[in-house]
Amino acid sequence: MASPGIDTEQEPLLGDRTPGSREWDIIETEEHYKSRWISIRILYLTMFFSSVGFSIVIMSIWPYLQKIDQTADASFLGWVIASFSLGQMVASPVFGLWSNYRPRKEPLIVSIFISVMANCLYAYVHVPASHNKYYMLVARGLVGFGAGNVAVVRSYIAGATSLQERISSMANTSACQALGFILGPVFQTCFALIGEKGVTWDAIKLQINMYTAPVLLGAFLGVLNIILILTLLREHRVDDSGRQCKNVNFEEASTDEVQFPQGNIDQVAVLATNVLFFVVLFIFALFETIVTPLTMDMYAWTREQAVLYDGIILAALGVEAILIFMGVKLLSKKIGERAILLGGLIVVWVGFFILLPWGNQFPKIQWEELHNNSIPNTTFGEIIITLWKSPREDRNEGPTGCPIEQAWCFYTPMIHLAQFLTAAMLIGVGYPSCNVTSYTLYSKVLGPKPQGVYMGWLTASGSAARILGPVFISQVYTSWGPRWAFSLVCGIVVLTIMLLGVVYRRLVPFSVRHGRIQE
Repeated sequence: MASPGIDTEQEPLLGDRTPGSREWDIIETEEHYKSRWISIRILYLTMFFSSVGFSIVIMSIWPYLQKIDQTADASFLGWVIASFSLGQMVASPVFGLWSNYRPRKEPLIVSIFISVMANCLYAYVHVPASHNKYYMLVARGLVGFGAGNVAVVRSYIAGATSLQERISSMANTSACQALGFILGPVFQTCFALIGEKGVTWDAIKLQINMYTAPVLLGAFLGVLNIILILTLLREHRVDDSGRQCKNVNFEEASTDEVQFPQGNIDQVAVLATNVLFFVVLFIFALFETIVTPLTMDMYAWTREQAVLYDGIILAALGVEAILIFMGVKLLSKKIGERAILLGGLIVVWVGFFILLPWGNQFPKIQWEELHNNSIPNTTFGEIIITLWKSPREDRNEGPTGCPIEQAWCFYTPMIHLAQFLTAAMLIGVGYPSCNVTSYTLYSKVLGPKPQGVYMGWLTASGSAARILGPVFISQVYTSWGPRWAFSLVCGIVVLTIMLLGVVYRRLVPFSVRHGRIQE
């Protein structure tokens, strides 16, 4: 029999099958139940460590790149930032395929080991006499390659949970990922106390400073993660009802193993969910990118103010996202994941519609003929620069406001601060709702069959969105301004809602589609 306690992530979302009931006793023993949830929680921790390892250096990449290689410019910074997503996009299907045919410990350990080695390489990029920027590019690309294990993590959790447990488990996974993204920059701020000089371990030529200490912590967390996976993770796979399934990943035989149910996966639903997930991440990636240049142009904030205020706003959105992830678990029991996904898209549309500039008040104009400090001129990299500019570089911030190089500044009304904050709050509600429900629906459509490759493609589509979103918004915003940029985003969301309406009835669990379980 199973453990009598039931926590949030184990609460059934459908039916009355709970731990302690006769049906549950037949399906799952107490030992199997405990082992399964220990393994799932280890993968929650894996997602948290992976997110911390990514975000803990994100605010220091630009100053560190300038320090180690004077030839690095804004264009190259864009490649360094994009290399993470490119690496993840390539690796996700590979690790997903691997996990379909071998014990999932293997791709998890190998991917984390690659990330550990990449972090160590990042700590040594100052050593070569030349071409240091290319070493950093390779290091960040390999960290992204290692992060391709997200596909393995999500496919494992999808395969190790019943339909009733799926949305809660996916929400917890996303919450751990979001918490890592929030805490990473906090750890980076703490390491800033070490300073640029820091200390040097001459024997191994290792500099421990504000730039390298974060990646060394990331490497340590990776080693700890490998130890936990080796000692505690066990292979588990259950069908949609919670019965243990026979699979090549299994390390131990079970007397009540059953074969996979027969039936074809709805490929139309699979493709549609990939498109929906791409759009969701595309929209949030472009919003994160445009926050700093938009606020500097509209409210004449200095670089120092923008980094501080926008950092607070994004941190608040991260906390909001964790609360939404938890709320989705409860709401899904009442209205289902499809309705939450539709509602989330509508909320996102409302948020971007509110961002459209109206009225007769215009932003302050930068009349001085100076280099544009507010927005990117040509490359994605220049968008990111304002996030890494240290306020200590130049206490004389120079002119603020909307630069004259952008012709739309003269005829486009400003977006009021209350307008911007309201829109940000709504987008912060809609995005996490769409994120977790699209993952959950995708796993349910695929059913109890191995999901590694499919999850790999879903992760790859998300990586592509994080690359293309910033490029799209930088070009449209710079050339045509916020009215056109956000109008196009609203149009994209409307098309996405229409797509969801077309495939709405097809986004049902595999077992429901084949009549094995009542919805």
